[in-house]
Amino acid sequence: MKNISEKTLLAVKAAEAELAAVFAKFDGTAKTVAEKILTAFYDNRVSEAHLHGTTGYGYDDRGRDTLERIYAQVMGCEAALVRSSIVSGTHALAIGLFGLLRPGDTLLSVTGKPYDTLDEVIGIEGEAGSGSLSDFGVRYEQTDMKNGFIDYEKVEKRLHKGGVKVVFVQRSKGYAADRRTLPVEEIGRLAKIVHGFDNVYLVVDNCYGEFVQTSEPVAFGADLQIGSLIKNPGGGLCRTGGYLAGTKKAVELCSYRLTSPGIGAEVGASLEENRNMYQGLFFAPTVVASALKCAALASYLFGKAGFRVSPSYGEERYDIIQTVDLGSEENICAFCRGIQSGSPIDSYVTPEPWDMPGYTDRVVMAAGTFTSGASIELSADAPIRPPYTVYFQGGLTYETGRIGIMRAYDEVVK
Repeated sequence: MKNISEKTLLAVKAAEAELAAVFAKFDGTAKTVAEKILTAFYDNRVSEAHLHGTTGYGYDDRGRDTLERIYAQVMGCEAALVRSSIVSGTHALAIGLFGLLRPGDTLLSVTGKPYDTLDEVIGIEGEAGSGSLSDFGVRYEQTDMKNGFIDYEKVEKRLHKGGVKVVFVQRSKGYAADRRTLPVEEIGRLAKIVHGFDNVYLVVDNCYGEFVQTSEPVAFGADLQIGSLIKNPGGGLCRTGGYLAGTKKAVELCSYRLTSPGIGAEVGASLEENRNMYQGLFFAPTVVASALKCAALASYLFGKAGFRVSPSYGEERYDIIQTVDLGSEENICAFCRGIQSGSPIDSYVTPEPWDMPGYTDRVVMAAGTFTSGASIELSADAPIRPPYTVYFQGGLTYETGRIGIMRAYDEVVK
């Protein structure tokens, strides 16, 4: 391969031999999930007519309504909202939180502080009066994780005091490099505790976690799980959108926030996005498996080079994110240059740190993607702060993703 050193090519060859069993496990999960998705297509009698959209109010949009039933069946819950009008994962989370919380309620985050982009939604950051949950009288509390696990005892003790309406879980590590990503089994244990209390919802930010395991958080008792269609479930084909899936009651309340009370999920033209959303879901298990293989390869290479990586290449994975502690801003930028140069779009562009909206630190991003910001495609980003950790994810195909990883490796090691 042009512009990749012979030393790196040999290192990757050795890595792939070592990772054969790991890759086979990812493929096994993809097969199980693919069977669930195809079964849902069969059960809901998907036809050519479902792939076409509507305009205007979107009344009787067969494609939209059937896709939402398919999502609910695949995720293992009662109902879902799957809409191209949801602009990001943060937007979907805001719909979920505003849909369930009311003035005087308490939002309890049990995995520490949520991802940076939720700070202004909650009201931790930003100007008063901007329309945050805090502005509407919603209180915020958090419990930190204990030795990498949810502090179940502390959570239960807090719930006994009353006032909590939503228990919030961020499944993925976000920008907390030393934090574990959570398996659905641990979320299920939390669900049993939460459901011991009346009128309390368990909400999971499931971004980056879909289809990494054979089951999802809602199948293990979460009332609501939320994600972005330009991450895992969109399969690299969705151009925009997000989803919320869970109990019928929770999804209905969220639908009133999505549109308006009394209208809910009955409207919302799908325009011409249905085909991409159906086909993206169909491809998603294979694409997620490719992203996991890319993550494991990066973990192996950079771990062997002496950098701290999480997870290690042989560890269980519960999302598609790989972190590498690179030790300096220079190394972070070198890594992102390599990823960018190995991408299909804008390979000639040099990523530079900048003040990105919604983030407290400067951020450098590599994203030569077909869909802008689609982190299921090969991408990397890092806040410019110690310990200078880069967050790597995605890869629509392993065959092309490995090229970006090799170039990143060359850039950093040289």
